[in-house]
Amino acid sequence: MIDLLLRNATLPDSIPADIAIHDGKFVSVGKGFTGDAAQVLDLGGHLVCPPFVDSHFHLDSTLTSGLVRHNASGTLLEGIQIWKETKTLLTEENIYQRARKLCEMAITQGTLAIRSHVDISDPNLTAVRALLRLREDMKPWMTIQLVAFPQDGFLRMPASHELLVRALDMGVDLVGGIPHYERTMQDGAASIDDLMRLAADRGLPVDMHCDETDDPSSRHVETLAAATVRFGLQGRVTASHLTSMHSMDNAYADKLISLIAEAGMGAVANPLINITLQGRYDTYPKRRGMTRMPELLRAGVPVALGHDCVMDPWYRLGSHDMLEVASMAVHVGQMTDEQGLHDCFSGVTQTAAHILNLPDYGLAPGNPANLVVLQARSAIDAIRLRPARLYVLRHGRILSRTEPRLSHLYLTEEKLLDLSDV
Repeated sequence: MIDLLLRNATLPDSIPADIAIHDGKFVSVGKGFTGDAAQVLDLGGHLVCPPFVDSHFHLDSTLTSGLVRHNASGTLLEGIQIWKETKTLLTEENIYQRARKLCEMAITQGTLAIRSHVDISDPNLTAVRALLRLREDMKPWMTIQLVAFPQDGFLRMPASHELLVRALDMGVDLVGGIPHYERTMQDGAASIDDLMRLAADRGLPVDMHCDETDDPSSRHVETLAAATVRFGLQGRVTASHLTSMHSMDNAYADKLISLIAEAGMGAVANPLINITLQGRYDTYPKRRGMTRMPELLRAGVPVALGHDCVMDPWYRLGSHDMLEVASMAVHVGQMTDEQGLHDCFSGVTQTAAHILNLPDYGLAPGNPANLVVLQARSAIDAIRLRPARLYVLRHGRILSRTEPRLSHLYLTEEKLLDLSDV
């Protein structure tokens, strides 16, 4: 007898299936399971997908919006200044509790893996200590990866090298950077070289904030791609944001995309934040700001989507709904064709898991039974409706349950309307 049987599920490829789970793993994913189960849930044709994955976030700054002041200009640079003022007020416990609250919110939304950048610019590494503790405490329920992020600049702040190394020694998982925030283009290139050498020496992956600006002359991702090849880090480097690519000349962008693909790099777009922070210096027309996601995908570059911020100095909105992120990518990237819609859904599921190198991810026998049941009938409808997460499971255990969203419609007589059938 198995532990749990989910009958009448619909998989992301629109195929109906029964899903059998035992000892925290998938036993069978397909039609017509005939064995006995201790518990049976009839899903009534609702969508089942792997858990959502947020490939780019900042847990240390989340839920601090307005603590000092709000970002009046809406720019990246004012956000950085507000964060400098804010982080002097924060304690390890305060950071931990806010980040934990965000993680709990995320679980109810079906997100069970987050890659978070953590600011290492504080001499006491307060945020690092808080998030390392959180990573361990949350392991039963979700996976957290931490990136050592020199928010104030790796060369711009003299102590950053020592602090970043200390953070890695404490157990932070990846090497990060922010070359476009260095004082000069040359310093930005030099910071990439130093950080990539450090990652290669330690055998660590890299996830670098890169070219998060409207300036088309910000081309640090070119340097990053070359360093990826030079240090033999193919398949282990992610470039996040890449918003300057939106403003580049098409001929150069085409060359750049081929270099990124050749280097075996991954990319992360953060559409909610990119569309908000970029174009702030424009009058009209205003640039969208998101990187060239369709072109990168056509070149074979895996592109994931991140939420980046929730209620912090850069973005005072957000509920950590990865389907909202996917929906924004669809609209901003004009990816409304069949393939584009599925690419955006994959950007918060399969592709994101690939970039995070999550083992045993997906709805397949033998994998951990991690899944989300959505009040929708297809992946495209999930983006369209941003529906209720009826169940969230990790290792076969129900972590979260939400009642279906049903409307009572009064016209000639009362009618119950389930939008997932519309």
